[in-house]
Amino acid sequence: MADSATGGIRVLVVEDEALVRLMLSEMLNELGHKIVAEASRLDAAVRIASEADYELAVLDLNLGTGITYDVVEIVLGRGKAVVLTTGYGQAGLVAKYSSCVVVQKPFSRDTIGRAIQLSLRHLNLSQSLPGARSR
Repeated sequence: MADSATGGIRVLVVEDEALVRLMLSEMLNELGHKIVAEASRLDAAVRIASEADYELAVLDLNLGTGITYDVVEIVLGRGKAVVLTTGYGQAGLVAKYSSCVVVQKPFSRDTIGRAIQLSLRHLNLSQSLPGARSR
């Protein structure tokens, strides 16, 4: 699961703003994680989320080409952890996704690091519950 050399995880990054995507990628690398795939458009994000080998997805909620709820469904359906980033905070979510970890932009490396830890813990807890579906 985790990269044995760094203790990091494999991450999918979906962000439409190039500078924000670069900043986020640098933060994730500094935290010891490995970016395995990136997308800036919704159609590419859907395809990559379905096919790539990752453990956690960091998704901008509102891409210029649409809202990433379909990507969230794919990520969760594959049993992966997810962190949503948005300029609107928790208020920007529909109720169905209110249990997802949300980070409001702008954010720091420490904030995204804590969000990743929380999302992974949440995923591990939900998968250990009796009757949890196998993903």
